[in-house]
Amino acid sequence: MTIADIPGSKSITARALFLAAAAEGTTTLLRPLHSDDTEGFAEGLSALGYRVERQPDAQPQAWTIEGRPGGPAVADAEVYCRDGATTARFLPTLVAAAGRGEYRFDASAQMRRRPVAPLTRALRELGVDVRHEDVEGHHPLTVTAQGVKGGELTLDAGESSQYLTALLMLGPLTAEGLRITVTRLVSEPYVDITTTMMRAFGVEVGRHDTPEGRVYTVPPGGYRAAAYPVEPDASTASYFFAAAAVAGREVTVPGLGRGALQGDLRFVEVLERMGATVRMAGDRTTVTGARSGELRGLTVNMRDISDTMPTLAAIAPFASGPVRIEDVYNTRVKECDRLEACAQNLRSLGIEVATGRDWIEITPGAPRPAEIATHGDHRMVMSFAVTSLRTPGITFDDPGCVRKTFPGFHAAFAALREGWSEGWSEGGIGSGS
Repeated sequence: MTIADIPGSKSITARALFLAAAAEGTTTLLRPLHSDDTEGFAEGLSALGYRVERQPDAQPQAWTIEGRPGGPAVADAEVYCRDGATTARFLPTLVAAAGRGEYRFDASAQMRRRPVAPLTRALRELGVDVRHEDVEGHHPLTVTAQGVKGGELTLDAGESSQYLTALLMLGPLTAEGLRITVTRLVSEPYVDITTTMMRAFGVEVGRHDTPEGRVYTVPPGGYRAAAYPVEPDASTASYFFAAAAVAGREVTVPGLGRGALQGDLRFVEVLERMGATVRMAGDRTTVTGARSGELRGLTVNMRDISDTMPTLAAIAPFASGPVRIEDVYNTRVKECDRLEACAQNLRSLGIEVATGRDWIEITPGAPRPAEIATHGDHRMVMSFAVTSLRTPGITFDDPGCVRKTFPGFHAAFAALREGWSEGWSEGGIGSGS
């Protein structure tokens, strides 16, 4: 049995850092993700005067965060959010609700291109003074904070569920709570992660459907600290599951099973439809590919698991029929236009691809070696690393961008190859077939 040790979830780590900072008491995070994104979030909290202590030598690794329900310890600060969308969206929301002062947020050129307008419009509706310096709806921005009373909002979260997550987490820090009507929502499982984690920190979020949309009700009252374990990142696990499927091998990811919070674990259901065998226990998931590495084509809606769209696109050439991925417009506003980046890279590998506003269709073929244009996007590297299992010679123009979520990816993937090396030329996977 090949075991893949996947680092902690980026999504869970970021939410836990927000909730811990806002809570009464000291929170311990067990096995948090250590990456550029989460380090950027932690450094942002430190710049705001929150106490974050890392214990990298502890077993398991732990971070402790001293909560400040009254808000940041400083009345003015500048925070650099790096490439992190959660940092760039969650921290301005945290200071808007809990801060008293003026706080400026900037980010990398990549993050500056990504929108935050739906969130900042919502904050303004709640009475928060938010000013964009250069381009409206984008970083850099300044928040002049004096607390938030609360009230009712209507939100379009069809572009990113992070807007809704930020506002939900803000709710308990308001004086009167929030009632949010959501007209459109993408990646709903990420919102479920948020509400489940808020429950662990002492807040129960109400939810019901109306003709106008889904309504979330968040009470005031704040959070209480917790000891919180961070499960492995399901999006990252998708590369190892996909590798087993295309290589005709088996891989087990411990820590991700039936009780997992992350919706992206549903990617294994896609692999199962394509012919892989999936076994899921309470605390682990195992994927076994057909010995030949053969996969079936399919049409799949990936709206709720869109971070795994590049993973599927990268293995689609090895299917027996076309692979069509639908309802993934929001992937166009990630670290790069992922839908178009996948299409361009597949074409450079000699694969026939068609795209539309929110879909991509990939015709099976034999990929040829080429350099992958990563666009600084970690998911381009990790996805097409899976393709390289059957197409030796694939390279990347920026392999180091995996540091965003998994600095040790290349070593871990090399170890996976090494573990499968015995008999690698057998079963149709050894020579780029």
